[in-house]
Amino acid sequence: MDRRTFGASVMAGAATHAIPTWSAPSGIKAIAFDGLALFDPRPIFALAEQFFPGKGGSLVATWRGRQFDYTWLRTIVGSYVDFLQVTDDALSFATEAEKIPLSAEQRQQLMAGFMNMTAWPDVVPILKALKRQGLGLAPLTDFTVPMLEVAIRNSDLGGVFDHLLSTDLVKAYKPDPRSYQMGLDAFGLHREQIAFVAFGGWDAAGAKTFGYPTIWMNRLNTPTERLGVLPDKIALNFEALPAFVGV
Repeated sequence: MDRRTFGASVMAGAATHAIPTWSAPSGIKAIAFDGLALFDPRPIFALAEQFFPGKGGSLVATWRGRQFDYTWLRTIVGSYVDFLQVTDDALSFATEAEKIPLSAEQRQQLMAGFMNMTAWPDVVPILKALKRQGLGLAPLTDFTVPMLEVAIRNSDLGGVFDHLLSTDLVKAYKPDPRSYQMGLDAFGLHREQIAFVAFGGWDAAGAKTFGYPTIWMNRLNTPTERLGVLPDKIALNFEALPAFVGV
């Protein structure tokens, strides 16, 4: 998808074709969020442990690692498929690597978890408060649009987001610059006017390198990545977000 086509797609359905003037009082006018910063994957991984007691943790670790390896590798070699396909392929690898037999029904339930996510408990009130302050809000994520639509509906977040920015629009996963560029094209703002909320340390490094003011929601309290760049702030939950964006 070229830049012109993408610009048209993100504005589809708006009441006007003009880009709005965001009314937030601070220098940051909009916020883009990684999908996992918004929506909680823990029920999916708990289900893996339920299916395979004592082995679910190792299965999840291999599954998650390969899931993101595949997004990066497919972007590098230009063989993009959507995130659900990547996730299914990664699950196949993980079950074989961990020598765990997976039934068709178990596979279906684990994959269905990604199509039925809900927000982390601290997300909804903070997002609604930020919306009232006049900030533009959008997921900017590897998730597919249908994944986002269901998670938003499950979480009572209808009407909160101005755009749903899936990497499907540009066929390049984060941290490719084409993915972060979606925020600039959608909001019509400069990089320094759009805060980025990351879930993974690698994504925080990618967004900061791109030029976004970046806060890393390090919910799992993991070490910082050694990539030569650090986010502007590291927090454990969304309570730190309003102060970070100046409202």
